Amino acid sequence: MRQYLSDFLDRPTTRYTIMGVILFNAIILGLETSGTVMNRAGGLIVALDTACLAIFVAELLAKLYARGLRFFRNAWNIFDFLVVGIALVPAAGGLSVLRALRILRLMRVISVAPTLRRVVEGFISALPGMASVFLLMGVIFYIAAVIATKLFATTFPDWFGSLGGSLYTLFQVMTLESWSMGIVRPVMEAHPAAWMFFVPFILITTFAVVNLLVGLIVNSMQDAHAAETNAATDTYRDEVIRRLAAIEERLKDDP
Repeated sequence: MRQYLSDFLDRPTTRYTIMGVILFNAIILGLETSGTVMNRAGGLIVALDTACLAIFVAELLAKLYARGLRFFRNAWNIFDFLVVGIALVPAAGGLSVLRALRILRLMRVISVAPTLRRVVEGFISALPGMASVFLLMGVIFYIAAVIATKLFATTFPDWFGSLGGSLYTLFQVMTLESWSMGIVRPVMEAHPAAWMFFVPFILITTFAVVNLLVGLIVNSMQDAHAAETNAATDTYRDEVIRRLAAIEERLKDDP
């Protein structure tokens, strides 16, 4: 019985059905934010949301029954368990903020869709390298913020009057959000040589370090995809060898 239930849960049809429920539930949760919709069909919306949650709970219980403690050996199962568990916490009193966290159920589509899992796994595998890049960026930002504060604090105290203010302003410059007309050109009116500070800063952070982060993530995703492809190839090869061995045994047994 347990094996049959486990096989049923692993079927593509079952996974696609759960994915459809997740997406439908996301639409329902979005409709709950509309006062007009809730005034007209609030009871139906709440009932559909409860039905979706019941399906998720039934799926988790089925997985727990079918797989026992092995259920908690899979990180994605734990992720699903936590997301659905948050939705079951009574959203009353001080816990009313948890009602907004119900939208996290949409994140379950990651655990259902293999392609999305591959993206997340690639991102996670890139985290160690990203930590080094973030540390490098932090050092660059700190040095630049100290320089900017000493150079521009007197004339532009709102932007560079403190170390924290300089860090935030430089972050805005790095994202290229109104960096030229909004910040750099006004600073250059008082400090004509300010471009000698801002241009290298943008080249180093925006075009070098940020692209380094992107490269790390892309490489990690490619490695994750290659590992998955190799695993699928090995599985297929082992299955072919097993079948060939079975055919050879039958040929030996035939007179």
